[in-house]
Amino acid sequence: MAEDGLASHKRDPIKSSVGSVAAQKRRQNAVAVGKERRESLVRAKRLCRVGISGDSDIPLDSDMMIDEEQSILEAQTLSAVEELKSAIAFQGKGAMQKKVGALRELRRLLSRSEFPPVEAALKAGAVPLLVQCLSFGSPDEQLLEAAWCLTNIAAGKPEETKALLPALPLLIAHLGEKSSLPVAEQCAWALGNVAGEGEDLRNVLLAQGALLPIARMMLPNKGSTVRTAAWALSNLIKGPDSKAATELIRVDGVLDAICRHLRKADEELATEVAWVVVYLSALSNFATNMLVKSDVLQLLIQRLATSNSLQLLIPLLRSLGNLIAGDSHTISAILIPGREITDNIIEVLVKCLKSEHRVLKKEAAWVLSNIAAGSVEHKQFVYSSEAVPLLLRLLSTAPFDIRKEVAYVLGNLCVAPAEGNGKPDLILEHLVPLVGRGCLPAFIDLVRSVDTEAARLGLQFIELVLRGMPNGEGPKLVEQEDGIEAMERFQFHENEDLRNMANGLVDRYFGEDYGLDELAD
Repeated sequence: MAEDGLASHKRDPIKSSVGSVAAQKRRQNAVAVGKERRESLVRAKRLCRVGISGDSDIPLDSDMMIDEEQSILEAQTLSAVEELKSAIAFQGKGAMQKKVGALRELRRLLSRSEFPPVEAALKAGAVPLLVQCLSFGSPDEQLLEAAWCLTNIAAGKPEETKALLPALPLLIAHLGEKSSLPVAEQCAWALGNVAGEGEDLRNVLLAQGALLPIARMMLPNKGSTVRTAAWALSNLIKGPDSKAATELIRVDGVLDAICRHLRKADEELATEVAWVVVYLSALSNFATNMLVKSDVLQLLIQRLATSNSLQLLIPLLRSLGNLIAGDSHTISAILIPGREITDNIIEVLVKCLKSEHRVLKKEAAWVLSNIAAGSVEHKQFVYSSEAVPLLLRLLSTAPFDIRKEVAYVLGNLCVAPAEGNGKPDLILEHLVPLVGRGCLPAFIDLVRSVDTEAARLGLQFIELVLRGMPNGEGPKLVEQEDGIEAMERFQFHENEDLRNMANGLVDRYFGEDYGLDELAD
């Protein structure tokens, strides 16, 4: 079966001319969010300082060596790798204990600094030795220590992560049911770090069969293991190819596990599972359809309503936005005005618009813009909600990226649906009151923006005002807010579409005859 790929999924903008730009939003979100996570506390790659079982023989306060000279730490690492090499070669009594002790010492060094001495370990030849220690039949303690060392090496720089390529087959093999849970989880952690490095290494892991065994680790109700598996999966399926996301949702039990963990899990686990939903819904239409037909939408709304954790709210809101933007069934069959789920969506979006966090405001406006691009009933539902006063305030006061998303919501409220079954009085019902409440200057400010998408959006709204306001008021209102000057800056603009659009509006509404009727009176 051919891969489903991405259809045109985003809101219908107030004019279809920006559709080609808007239609890339989910894919761009999915690709860009990896960088966002890398720069946030929820990083794409994670150092392992405390063991899988929660215990650690390394004090994490005074003994983390943050202030210790890096050169000393590197020298100790070189010595530890040599000791491991000697331990592997040793065949006498206590050989196993000697090997585990050498592994533990190397692991301690790779765990004690915020910037572990990975380069020193690699130069000393650590990876081939660690691969030897992953051989089948080795005791769990040895496997766990070796996988832990590899996990922290994989958390290093890109070229350091790539050094793990020889270890990948054995790390994947130890994800199987015959492995103990701590060993499997530590291997999944190492593989999650590798997947977090980039598309090329993700493709290597997928080709070697890493997806299925990690997916199966999500199925039980074992918090730590599920959390690690979900995090690793979100790195593994993050695209830009949609094949892995589609493959994941097809795994028996995965969708049920996602619903179960969103419903019952603590916030830390729910956060990781929500990121899996973000990438599933961003990249695969097949996955989006499956998610929409399940309880996921309702569970996202419930979590959004009850949580105050920013780390959880961000993936919940982005998942909700992806599902609403990505599947027409959601809007037409589920988001029916008057139904409880629809009321609940508006409530959680209003909560996010009121948040102090910029990203929540922006994402909430994006979700609302997709709802407002639906039927006349959806437009009226959004317009009559508590969201509109908040949106009007944000349009004037918020940072630029939020103002642009808000402008899409308000613009979509004022135009009939593309299907042609809209009511012509939307102009009177929505546009006239919104202009009366002072939104026109903010749209004209968008026209002055260097952002071509925002400028086009501003011009489209100006056109609505020019041709739609009753009694010929549109041109006067635009002139009063210096809209003519804003449009004339496009007279020689390099963007042909914007130039033609702006010049056409000026010529049509402010040509030689403009103002003559007023003079005659």
